[in-house]
Amino acid sequence: MKMAFDALVRYQAGGKTYYGNLVEVSSAGFKVTKLNGDLTEGFSASGEDAITVTKLLCPLEKTPIIQCVGVNYGKHATEAKLTVPKYPVIFTKPADALAGPMDDIPIHPDAQVMLDYEGELIVVIGKDALNISEDEALDYVLGYTAGNDVSARNFQMPDASGGQYTYAKSFNSFAPIGPAIWSTKSVPDPQKLRYVTRVNGEIRQETGTDDMIWSVKQIVSHLSRGMTLRKGTVIMTGTPAGVGFFQKKFLQDGDVVEVEVVGLGKVANKMVFNK
Repeated sequence: MKMAFDALVRYQAGGKTYYGNLVEVSSAGFKVTKLNGDLTEGFSASGEDAITVTKLLCPLEKTPIIQCVGVNYGKHATEAKLTVPKYPVIFTKPADALAGPMDDIPIHPDAQVMLDYEGELIVVIGKDALNISEDEALDYVLGYTAGNDVSARNFQMPDASGGQYTYAKSFNSFAPIGPAIWSTKSVPDPQKLRYVTRVNGEIRQETGTDDMIWSVKQIVSHLSRGMTLRKGTVIMTGTPAGVGFFQKKFLQDGDVVEVEVVGLGKVANKMVFNK
């Protein structure tokens, strides 16, 4: 796939939606250059001058599925008193969980009592992958971004779910990502990143991706075993220590959760409790 971008974004201008390359962030907004193409055919520069927009959309128009990894940070496993299994803990979110980096997240009344955040590094698959080795896994990655695995913990409790994670994490807009997808050229080694999660400006999580139990290449290879990873698949690679559940600090109506990959960018989403 042609990847004529460093930081892939989506935005609106003149009533239309475009893909673009993010070239600058300032107090005025986001400076972008328009790209031609899409995830299927690849991207190429349009040659048009850069413009400034005030809002970025979800960098992916759609996804076939959101694959998620649990118990993937050493300090989080210790915090949760969980035994690390032989293989990664995998669960999924549906496509409708996808949301943009600046979107409000609507919270159903039944999901409000134990609402939690999970800041994560996100991997986006760029081409179909099946039975690939760890050595070739990163060749199938389109890029990386920030995200929040929003979780309704009350539906995750064993007496409510039998220990299954998926339902608690599958409400609409429970997977905001963005603001851009940074190319593999911009992020040559995903295990050398740092990111931080803030709630209303207060740091709740801070980690280096070197604390991952399973690396990005191990995750991608594992998920492709006998199961095709389609282009556009979003992989949420796990959350570090500091989730609200273990601090007894659940999210409230109006709280803003930021997940920032240091040096790249962040999502910032307000939780909006529905009546």
